[in-house]
Amino acid sequence: MKLMTDTAAIAAAAVGPSLTLRDEMLAAGLLIDTGENGLYGRSQVFEDVIERLNLAITQLGKDQQAEVLRFPPAMRRTDFEDSEYLKSFPNLAGTIHSFCGDDMGHHRLLRALDDAKADSEDDRGDAWLAQQKPTRVVLTPAACYPIYPVMARRGALPADGRTVDVLSYCFRHEPSLDPGRMQMFRQREYVRLGSPEQVMAFRQMWIERGSLLVKLLGLPVEVDLANDPFFGRGGKIVADSQRAQALKFELLIALADPRGKTACLSFNYHMDHFGAIWKIACEDGATAHTGCVGFGMERITLALFRHHGLDVDAWPDDVRALLWGDTETRVADALQAAQATPTATVAGERA
Repeated sequence: MKLMTDTAAIAAAAVGPSLTLRDEMLAAGLLIDTGENGLYGRSQVFEDVIERLNLAITQLGKDQQAEVLRFPPAMRRTDFEDSEYLKSFPNLAGTIHSFCGDDMGHHRLLRALDDAKADSEDDRGDAWLAQQKPTRVVLTPAACYPIYPVMARRGALPADGRTVDVLSYCFRHEPSLDPGRMQMFRQREYVRLGSPEQVMAFRQMWIERGSLLVKLLGLPVEVDLANDPFFGRGGKIVADSQRAQALKFELLIALADPRGKTACLSFNYHMDHFGAIWKIACEDGATAHTGCVGFGMERITLALFRHHGLDVDAWPDDVRALLWGDTETRVADALQAAQATPTATVAGERA
């Protein structure tokens, strides 16, 4: 199946080696420039790869008997406030505002908007925003955030805990020319709620499975200890503590950042942070611990284009067979082979 238009192929061929991955993706029509850094349209080819990657992830977690939940890319403002996200990442959060005024307010808004439009696009004022007020919803910062209050309302967890499969667009106010650092992007997550032992075993399993998937995709694997980008001077103390307790690992792949590799998967142990906030209890009454594996859908897709080229028809046969062939069988066979000869991936391993 041909998935690259002749026009895109010609544009891609004309791209010089000095251009960045972003330039190449835009020239090939795989990403669509909106005029705002970190905000892109996606082509049919790009979305097709995302869809097939998503199917491979589903097959990878098929035996987990996870509850599938899908939420819009927004969540209740009160749940967001309770999550303590603003304590750690105030610079990344996105709120949703709307006009809530009367006729006079509307007239003020329109006058301010006319004044703004009279200026050049780069110098436009934002006085019209004074007529906007916060709504009761905010943009979702991570796919797993909406599930915790939902789980809390159900009461105590069953003895074997719960596993949830969630996928959502997420927002982080982080405008950048690096296509691996989008402001709106998709996260696919498997989230585990239960005892510390259940969550730690879950995370180790997904470090191994996530690494296996990346190898099947023909991409280099490097899993390393990491920390979240906590805000401010106090954030360094929190980040150091997170690393000291080995709460977060990331699978890193070279994308577009010349300074280093980009996290394409993350493996997180939250301890009882979310369990305590929302009073999620285990069957025995203990506060539930949580953890998750997060797949950066755009980032993995970018890695595929970065390492295999812009024409999906020319990707390695094994990669094409995984994504456009019998995905279920290939993932199942790989899992079976890995279980027969376990080789746990640890921090710093490279393949």
